Amino acid sequence: MRKIVGFKVSIVGFLVLMAVSIRCFSQDGNAGIQEATNKVKSYFDTGCDLMYAIGAVVGIIGAVKVFNKWNAGEPDTNKVAAAWFGSCIFLVVVATVLKSFFGI
Repeated sequence: MRKIVGFKVSIVGFLVLMAVSIRCFSQDGNAGIQEATNKVKSYFDTGCDLMYAIGAVVGIIGAVKVFNKWNAGEPDTNKVAAAWFGSCIFLVVVATVLKSFFGI
């Protein structure tokens, strides 16, 4: 009987210690969200610069493809030019709108 009582006391003590340690390690949720927001904001300018660079590369590739189609005399050159130009403008506009949307 004595061993069972000691076992129950040790289990209760263990559970109390676990509850106290969980309470000690818990953090404020707002602080975690604020830290994540600050980290995302720190990477945002680099991401926008990357989008501008990708837009420039897409523009150069599109210009070469349109030039080749134009020299070959293909009839759908205007449609291809509009598609490539539109994709470049889209990348630039998205980066600019995201900057203004997040207030950066």
